[in-house]
Amino acid sequence: MVEERKRELLLKLIPALCAERGMRMKLDAEAPADELFATFRALVNTREAMPAADEFLAWQDELLQGMIAEKGIAHLDDIMPLAADPRLRIWRGDITTLAVDAIVNAANSQLLGCWAPGHHCIDNAIHTFAGVQLRLACAQLMAEQGHEEPTGAAKVTPAFNLPSKYVVHTVGPIASGFPSALHRAQLAQCYLSCLDAADALGLESIAFCCISTGVFGFPQHEAARIAVETVQAWLDERSSSMAVVFNVFLAQDEAIYRSLLCE
Repeated sequence: MVEERKRELLLKLIPALCAERGMRMKLDAEAPADELFATFRALVNTREAMPAADEFLAWQDELLQGMIAEKGIAHLDDIMPLAADPRLRIWRGDITTLAVDAIVNAANSQLLGCWAPGHHCIDNAIHTFAGVQLRLACAQLMAEQGHEEPTGAAKVTPAFNLPSKYVVHTVGPIASGFPSALHRAQLAQCYLSCLDAADALGLESIAFCCISTGVFGFPQHEAARIAVETVQAWLDERSSSMAVVFNVFLAQDEAIYRSLLCE
């Protein structure tokens, strides 16, 4: 995306976000676009779930889609199936650039995204680049449900500005480094619920993040083993041809998945 156009859009979006809150912010029109985007991101991360004006959405959608395209979109065909199990793939990269039928978001129990400005968790990234429409869609689902999302369940929303078609939101167990038998069962249920939700929609591909291994503290190797075993068992039981991508961001997680599936 051309830097000047990015700055131009951000110089419209930031004042609009401030005006919603009855506040003003002095902006440097010559500031680097990355600096302006950090301000924009902080504002949308802390924006309540509510509709936005059509003009705002047009600016936002152009910005986000342009930035995602600039990062480079990865398609399922770009990711090599594993020789040991061709139904599975391992891909290290930014899940917000992955063009599959559905990506999985490691959500919190409110299902409203991460509210910490600029936080580098997957929940924050997905909500930021999907756009403000995603928090509103999640809020509507939660209002219909009337209670917080249980651990191990899954909800599906459109992906809005992301290259995937859908986002499947699941709340993983909070293990804090010491998973119990209940935590293990709940983590397995996350994978099952996401697969069931994708299957119910007739989807042909899904990409899982490393559920619960971030701030929720599930040990990475054990979480990966549960993920692989649960997914393979689900595919076997249904004779399913669904393509499953294990999306990792860290080299350590990639090495763990490859040790489980490629050796």
